[in-house]
Amino acid sequence: MAGSNFVDYVKIFARSGHGGGGSTHFRREKFVAFGGPDGGDGGKGGSIILQGDKQYWTLIHLKYQRHQFAEDGEHGSGARSSGKDAKDIIIPVPLGTVANRIYENEDGTTETETVGEVTADGEQLVLLKGGRGGLGNWHFKSATNQTPRYAQPGEDGEEGTFILELKVLADVGLVGFPNAGKSTLLSVVSAAKPKIANYAFTTLEPNLGIVEVRDHKSFVMADIPGIIEGAHEGRGLGTRFLRHIERNSVLLFMIPADSDDIRRDYEVLLGELTQYNPELLDKERLLAITKCDMLDDELIAEMRGHLPEGVPSVFISSVSGLNIQQLKDMLWEALQR
Repeated sequence: MAGSNFVDYVKIFARSGHGGGGSTHFRREKFVAFGGPDGGDGGKGGSIILQGDKQYWTLIHLKYQRHQFAEDGEHGSGARSSGKDAKDIIIPVPLGTVANRIYENEDGTTETETVGEVTADGEQLVLLKGGRGGLGNWHFKSATNQTPRYAQPGEDGEEGTFILELKVLADVGLVGFPNAGKSTLLSVVSAAKPKIANYAFTTLEPNLGIVEVRDHKSFVMADIPGIIEGAHEGRGLGTRFLRHIERNSVLLFMIPADSDDIRRDYEVLLGELTQYNPELLDKERLLAITKCDMLDDELIAEMRGHLPEGVPSVFISSVSGLNIQQLKDMLWEALQR
């Protein structure tokens, strides 16, 4: 997922198709007495539908297709011939896409309502239903009305503005300040190739990697762009990527060994998540102290006394491989819980 190609938020305007009108028609054949009404039904208008597709990882394909219009259904005709249904517009989206509809109030303000979310391959979510086709006049024939001269009009389609929001689906999310070693860890434990450099905000989009544990078992890990103090208020990269953490089952907090105060850094990170969404406190949490390749056992033992309480922790080094297998085992056990 290259930075210029990653889009996780897009606004679209959509309109479903009108239903075709029923036909008012009578048989007029020379040798058919009392032909009567035979107007056909109108066809259904096209619907606007989101469909999950595991081959998609971003919403960039909708960046330049922000208007989605479905066709109208065909009108009915004689001989009880029904009009053709219009094709539905099927929009492929990555798994984890949430659809929110925007409503405008009379005072000019707007509000949003969640329509639904797509989390499985092939799962469909109807944004707008196509209009139903009208009934032809033969449906209205009765003993007291042998020649009905009316048919049902087609039902109008719908239109609306939607915000599509991608929340990355991953088992483990990496949480930490910029330069905490998240991208390096992901590159070591998986085949992912995130951008790595010695400056803040190297990662500008979530990166995913599949981590193999033991006996062909694996899980998906997401490198979430770095959080800074005040992120929930829009500082740094702001809340744009905090939404992705909502979908992770386990959160791995990563703090480098050269931090001035590991416990405070952990509390700041946890505070940012909590102020963004208090429900994130319910997720399983682990702590990895990174960049420990230069530490000896005595210093590690001393540092353990200054770690946050109640959080399983491990000292690791992505460069030397220190405790990387232990970390993977701990994450796997947490996922099983």
